[in-house]
Amino acid sequence: MTGGAAIERTPTGISGFDEVAIGGLPAGRSTLLTGTTGSGKTLFALEFLARGIMRFGEPGVFVAFDETPEDIRRNARSLGFDIARWEADGKWMFVDASADTGEETLTVGKYDLGALMARVERAVRQIGAKRVSLDSLGALFIRFRDRELIRYALHQLARVLGSLEVTSVLTTEREEEYGRVSRYGVEEFVLDNVVITRNVLRNERRRRTIEVVKFRGATHRTGEWLFTIDPKDGLVIIPLAFLAPGAPASQERVSTGNLELDAMVGGGIFRDAIVLLTGPLGAGKTLSALQFADAAFRAGERCLFHVFDETREQLSRNAAGWGLDLDVMEASGLLRVSAAYPEVASVEDHFLRISSNIMDFAPARLVIDGLSALERRATPRMLLDFMIALGGVVRRHGITTLFTSEPTGMGTPIFTAPMTEIASLTDVAILLHYTERAAAVQRAIAVLQTRGSAHDHAIRQVSIDGAGMHIGGPCPGAFRVPAETAELPPGQRWPLDPDRATAEEWTDHPDET
Repeated sequence: MTGGAAIERTPTGISGFDEVAIGGLPAGRSTLLTGTTGSGKTLFALEFLARGIMRFGEPGVFVAFDETPEDIRRNARSLGFDIARWEADGKWMFVDASADTGEETLTVGKYDLGALMARVERAVRQIGAKRVSLDSLGALFIRFRDRELIRYALHQLARVLGSLEVTSVLTTEREEEYGRVSRYGVEEFVLDNVVITRNVLRNERRRRTIEVVKFRGATHRTGEWLFTIDPKDGLVIIPLAFLAPGAPASQERVSTGNLELDAMVGGGIFRDAIVLLTGPLGAGKTLSALQFADAAFRAGERCLFHVFDETREQLSRNAAGWGLDLDVMEASGLLRVSAAYPEVASVEDHFLRISSNIMDFAPARLVIDGLSALERRATPRMLLDFMIALGGVVRRHGITTLFTSEPTGMGTPIFTAPMTEIASLTDVAILLHYTERAAAVQRAIAVLQTRGSAHDHAIRQVSIDGAGMHIGGPCPGAFRVPAETAELPPGQRWPLDPDRATAEEWTDHPDET
C-alpha cells in the first residue's frame, strides 16, 4: 500500500468470498490457495475463472497439472460451466501441463520454468486474459528435491505472472488441517496472499471452512468461514448473509396466530422479529408453529414452513386434528411445506435448501420447526453458523420468523449450550413447559424476552383441544428457572422469580432482561 491508496481488488464472484475478502483478491497479484484433499481447492480455482467470464467479462487461463483439460471440462459441466463454448469464444484457454508431470524421473538440480511460463504468457496474451489459475503446484514441485529450489521456482512464477498484470490463484496441497500452512513450508512466505481451505472431520461429521491468512498490505476478515459446495451454485461461503445490510427495523406488529399469546408479547410481534419457542416433547410447539402459519394464510401472506423430524404427511395429519387444512393452504399458493430429516444432508446443505426456497417463494413468514434436531447432525459451532446465516437472510428480507426447539431433558427448562447462543440472536423468546399440579400434568407458558416491547411476565396456564392452544390465567409457582443453570449471556437473567408466590406478584414482576 503506497501513499495511503487502497490496493485494487479483483472480485472472484464466488458466493460469499468477496464479502470475507472485503472486495475480492488483490488485483495483479498471486494468491496461494492451500488445503487438504477434498477441501475445494480445484473448484475455487476453476470457479475463479468461470465467474470472471460470466459476471465480469474477464477471460482466463487455466494451467492444469493434475487433471487433463477434458476431465476439467467434464467436471465443470456439472456446475453449468460450458468451458468448451468459452474456448471457442476466445474467453478461456488451457495450458496442459498434465503430461509433463507424468514423468517418473524427478529432475535433479534447477528446473527451468522458462518453457512452461512461455506457454502461459503466450496464452494470456492471445486471449487478453485477466485471470490465471494454476492447479496444482504440488505436481510441479515434486520435481524439486530442495526447498530453496521450490522457493526460487515460486519467485519465478510470481514475477512472470506479475509482469503479465493478471490476478492469479495458485493451488497447493497441505498434509494437515491445522499443521503448517503448506507442504514444503516455503510457499506461504514467497507469495503476497494466502488462503486456506479445510475439510475437518470431527465427531463423525465433515466441516469445510475457508480462511484468509494474509493479504499483504490489504484488509480482510479474519477467522474461519463455513462453506459448502452446491451442485448449482458452486462454492457458497456461510455465513454470508449476515454480512449484508438489513432492512430498516419495522414498527408494524403481526399476529402469532394465538390472540392470548399476542397479548402476552405486547400486542403481537414486530414484522421483522425472530422468535424462538422452546419446549419439551408434546408441549405445543408444532401446534404454535401451525397457528403461526395459519395467521399468515388468513392475512393473505406467504409462509414457508420447514419441518425436521416429521414428514409432510404427518404434519398435514396433525394440522387436520386442529382444524387446519394444509392442502387447501398450499393450493392457494400462500403456503409451502418443506420436510427433511437432519440426517439426509449436511447443515450447510439444509441452509442452502431453505435459503433457496426463500429466494424462490419470497415468503412474508418462515417457520423452522425442530431446530434443535440439527444438534444430531451439527457441532455447536456449525449450528450457530446455520442460525447466523439464516438469521441474516430473514432480517435482510424482513421475514417474520419462528424457530421451535426442544431442550434435551424433561426436567428444568434450560437451553443447551448452542441454543443459549442462538437465543441471544433472537428478538422474542417463549418457553413452554410441563408442571405437576393436583396429581396431573399441566402445561404452562412464559415470555422470557421481547426486544423493544413490554410483555406479560406471568407464567400462564396452557390447554390444548381440538380448536388449538388456549392460554389462561397465571399459575404461580408452576416451575423454576434457576439463574445459575439458565446460561443466559452475562448481565442478563430470567424474568421469572421463583420466590414470588402470588399471581399479582408474578404479573407485576419487572422486566429485567
